[in-house]
Amino acid sequence: MDYFRPIAMTDAARPEGALPLAGGWCWFDRAERLTRAGSQGLVAAADLPGEVRGRLTAPRAAFAGLTLDRPRLMGILNVTPDSFSDGGRFDAPDAALAHARGMAEAGADILDIGGESTRPGSAEVEPGDEIRRTAPVIGALIAGGLGMPISIDTRKSEVARAALDAGAAIVNDVAALDYDPDLAALVATRGVPVCLMHAQGTPATMQDDPRYDDVLLDVYDFLAARIAAAEAAGIARDRIVVDPGIGFGKTVAHNLALIRGLSLFHGLGCAVLLGASRKRFIGTLGGGAAAGQADRRGPGTIAVTLAGVAQGVQVHRVHDTLETRQALRLWQAVTLGEEEP
Repeated sequence: MDYFRPIAMTDAARPEGALPLAGGWCWFDRAERLTRAGSQGLVAAADLPGEVRGRLTAPRAAFAGLTLDRPRLMGILNVTPDSFSDGGRFDAPDAALAHARGMAEAGADILDIGGESTRPGSAEVEPGDEIRRTAPVIGALIAGGLGMPISIDTRKSEVARAALDAGAAIVNDVAALDYDPDLAALVATRGVPVCLMHAQGTPATMQDDPRYDDVLLDVYDFLAARIAAAEAAGIARDRIVVDPGIGFGKTVAHNLALIRGLSLFHGLGCAVLLGASRKRFIGTLGGGAAAGQADRRGPGTIAVTLAGVAQGVQVHRVHDTLETRQALRLWQAVTLGEEEP
């Protein structure tokens, strides 16, 4: 099987015949042809198979009402006592609400609310506890007039149902609809967007010696299969966002290979989400205090985020919304000539 990784470019000097990447801010005039035997060299964009070219170039549908012709920030709100990054800081309702409003003011486009930690080694949370942590916060934010879509970060249909009833507009499932057999039907019935993420193993076991034949192609094939399963359940492809699952059953080398090859995932015909914020590999590579303290990984997170933006990734799940928004505005101004107020 052939895979095609578009060589994403952003330079203003765009050659004739270059194609838009996923209808966004990047363009490409070549793609690397990959097989299980390795790289097979470059192919001109004009010579790509028609179906491949179509999926790589087609503008992505709006995500919960947000156009994807520019990068979007998904602010993280963990209402858990044991999150790897900010466990316990926002599990009190007042603190959660204040932090959510702060992220909105700082430039988040979406809020992603989770009540179950998926850090390496974490244990499963009962659905009732997860609902009690998330649904009241979502309801209070909606009642308070929050003007942005809210995503529920859960693997469980009961939790997703309660969140959607409270006003959430997106389901973000780290198990790609493969944990709870009822979740796909719920997403299809409610007609909401869903994010399908790759993970190897469960949160409790995922970092126990993860192995791949070819991490980039293995993750691509997994996501292609989960998209097909979602479509079979009645979820349209234009309501699906894919996430390669940085840090979920991956070594440092696996994470870096996925980040270098992010543009490959545009070939799935879906918007792409990157969730690298404060992950352990950033501390490992960044060194210093960041190695042991997740909240000291902001600069490294921004570096990885901008690497994703340069490959056309549309949605970025981050903790440090204010800092990332500032970095993104500067990147857009310097690279694209776009000056936001």
